[in-house]
Amino acid sequence: MKVIAINGSPRKDGNTAAALKIMSEELEKAGIDVEIIHIGGESIRGCRGCFYCMSSENNHCAIKEDSVNEVALKMRGADGMILASPTYYAGISGTMKCFLDRVFFTSSEYFKYKVGTSLTAVRRAGGVDVTHQLNNFLNLAEIIMPPSQYWTVVYGSGKEEILKDAEGVQTLRKNARAMAWLLKAVAAGKETIPLPEDESRVMMNFIR
Repeated sequence: MKVIAINGSPRKDGNTAAALKIMSEELEKAGIDVEIIHIGGESIRGCRGCFYCMSSENNHCAIKEDSVNEVALKMRGADGMILASPTYYAGISGTMKCFLDRVFFTSSEYFKYKVGTSLTAVRRAGGVDVTHQLNNFLNLAEIIMPPSQYWTVVYGSGKEEILKDAEGVQTLRKNARAMAWLLKAVAAGKETIPLPEDESRVMMNFIR
């Protein structure tokens, strides 16, 4: 089994990376392979709303100068994903937002009933808002999310300072263990229980 973890921090080895390492180690103990992809240091443009991806081969994005299409394919092929971002003004980092807008617009149909979770690192406040924003992408793609004892937020400012946040670290470990269990439960369930019957999407505009 494979999980793709997305690091949306511009700092490749900062607190967000340290948090992902905690999650990855727990998943690997459960026999699950984890690939961490650092997109936070890239220059990634936002979605242009051109709808090219609706009819292109493999539903690729029209913008091909960055890694979005390549990473989207990896996420489609994985069993699960972790979305991780630092907290910027109680929100997702700008690069991460551009990345997620494009990946989920092109690929949500491929993500249904995968397993996914999110995390953020924050100095003091605003972290819950970030996990909420990240979870919006997971929810709207019909991804199944594992539980934990608290919000998956770790606190720290200096490099790897989050490791001193004992409760936050424990919350991440428990979330990772729940994710490992859920990945295996979903895989086992798919062998005996069919997925829910799907329907064509109904789109309703409120202004006509």
